[in-house]
Amino acid sequence: MAGELVLVTGGSGFIGAHCIVQLLQKGYRVRTTVRSLSRENEVRAMVREGGVEASENLTFAAADLMKDDGWSQAVEGCTYVLHVASPFPPATPEHEDELIIPARDGALRVLKAARDARVKRVVLTSSYAAIGYGQKPQRKPHNEENWTDPNGDDVRAYVKSKTIAEKAAWDFIANQGGSLELAVVNPVGVFGPVLGPDYSTSILLVQRLMDGAMPGVPRLYFGAVDVRDVAWMHIECMTNPAAKSQRFLAVAGDFMSIKDIAHILKRRLGSAAKRVPTMQIPDFMVRMAAKRDAAIGSIVPELGKRKNGSNEKAKRLLGWKPISNEDCIVATAESLIKLGLLKDSPKKAA
Repeated sequence: MAGELVLVTGGSGFIGAHCIVQLLQKGYRVRTTVRSLSRENEVRAMVREGGVEASENLTFAAADLMKDDGWSQAVEGCTYVLHVASPFPPATPEHEDELIIPARDGALRVLKAARDARVKRVVLTSSYAAIGYGQKPQRKPHNEENWTDPNGDDVRAYVKSKTIAEKAAWDFIANQGGSLELAVVNPVGVFGPVLGPDYSTSILLVQRLMDGAMPGVPRLYFGAVDVRDVAWMHIECMTNPAAKSQRFLAVAGDFMSIKDIAHILKRRLGSAAKRVPTMQIPDFMVRMAAKRDAAIGSIVPELGKRKNGSNEKAKRLLGWKPISNEDCIVATAESLIKLGLLKDSPKKAA
């Protein structure tokens, strides 16, 4: 119901900012957590870029996923919580616990505070990472019944952190949740319009392609979904009775290769995509480069692996109508151009 108070954790992030925009557009009051209140102006600028002028319905609370302080105050008076905040660095950390502990313990802090404040429902942002890894190859698309095996050979720190955090959340609800409800959104690679300089790691791929920072395209395949659809799904899961105790895979269509993305950018953006490479890099060259660059090393286990995911459940239960792969990739690049976030592009005035 419009006017109710919703907490969005991690409002300075890519998905979090889009959730705030859509909630405000629907008439909700929004409180968002940031680790430092000094980021308020940055978040408000992102919300304005999303089409919502400075709103008295948006307030801020300081809270850190690694600390108990501030969470009881953050959830006070809230009907719903969208727990979006979670670490996702561009490079693999030195130790996997640098990702696992904040993701798991942060989710549990939010759930405990929400339960104690008698919040109706929490929507947790998980990931396809908690669905499609550590398993034997399968021909049929992954769906919400699949779970990543955190001990699988191809499971790196980020994938393990999302799997462990989501399982911990479901266990908490089952054993300690009381009347608190949970729904989970599992996006694939999140693309779409950037609202500011803080955006998802997925966006770096398009940015690097557009800047010509990649000599060619590695043989990688992954799913895409538009951030606007991910935000819509969070809000729908917040209020839709059918979403209670369910997880939803957010994927727009069939998985794509990086080469597919490069060709989309070339075809749709013309001269603006003149730097985009389309030459396939052999796997052995990627492996050689990984010895010098840890960020490249994190993708090596996925070279040549073809996976897919199904959005049938989200369409059937939520009435989801996702933006196409192509349109969300193009929207990503267009927003990077608009905000001056590409090499040699004019910076947007503040």
